Amino acid sequence: MFNGFSHSVKGASHDKSGLVCQDSSSHKVTDRYAIAVVADGHGSKKHFRSDKGSKFAVEATIEAIDTYFEDYDQFVSNFPSNHKMIIKNIQKQAIFNWNKKVNAHLLDNPVTDEEKSKFTPEEFEAIPPESYYGSTLIAGIAAKDFTFGIQIGDGSLVAIFDDGEAIMPMEYNEAAPANVTASMCNSNAASMFSGFYVENKKLIAMYASTDGLYTSFGSERDFLDYHTIITSQLANIENFKTVIINNLTKRSHFGTEDDISLSCVYDTDIIDTQMDLIVSKVEENKKRAAARKAELLTKKIDNFE
Repeated sequence: MFNGFSHSVKGASHDKSGLVCQDSSSHKVTDRYAIAVVADGHGSKKHFRSDKGSKFAVEATIEAIDTYFEDYDQFVSNFPSNHKMIIKNIQKQAIFNWNKKVNAHLLDNPVTDEEKSKFTPEEFEAIPPESYYGSTLIAGIAAKDFTFGIQIGDGSLVAIFDDGEAIMPMEYNEAAPANVTASMCNSNAASMFSGFYVENKKLIAMYASTDGLYTSFGSERDFLDYHTIITSQLANIENFKTVIINNLTKRSHFGTEDDISLSCVYDTDIIDTQMDLIVSKVEENKKRAAARKAELLTKKIDNFE
């Protein structure tokens, strides 16, 4: 049986500048599959409705995935042998759904004079309307016999399978080639997606997060260790929610000061049976972290001498 959690917090930098939270997050749990999804609106000048864009990205993606799972038996029968093509089609469907939501919102809410006032007439005319809503997107999907994910733009997805190791099945990328921000609003968005697929491995937990979480850590190893630690707390989901919300709030105010979103789905049955393994991984990680710290200190002393 699946369960999940999702939450977004506004970063201190947005509090100071008066910006609303640009992140959105959600999760969906059914008796057959589960979805964790986050999106990060770009928030820069020309993306002045990106808080709405991230919300639409989350909704559009869940709707796209739900469509493919409607005939569950047929989907799980076809997916393993055709996963590359189907994942690409899901990505395209998510973009289509997002554009449809953007266009509907723009039709009902034309750009105001206040929104235009930040640009010269020439500057505003040069902005494609979908760019007003620019956003990244990351989604992880878990089913009984397989796990897959899609991503456009920065942010991270971490999965922990039944060997207890936290991994990032898609690389963390700050920008697409040539420093072009990969976004739902790009005309070639479908070609900018990443994806992954894993079968015949039991998923314990999977986390999607916006880049504000990753950049609040000193290293990728620390970031992965964090996910092992919080997985060890999933047995008590109500306590987990309190601890995570407090931690995300702290990181968003004293780390990079960016918005942070985290969405998680996990298998409650496997959590119960593999908790001893997860706890042992936490202890292993602590020892490795202590060894890394000692090694770094030794290097600093050697360099000083």
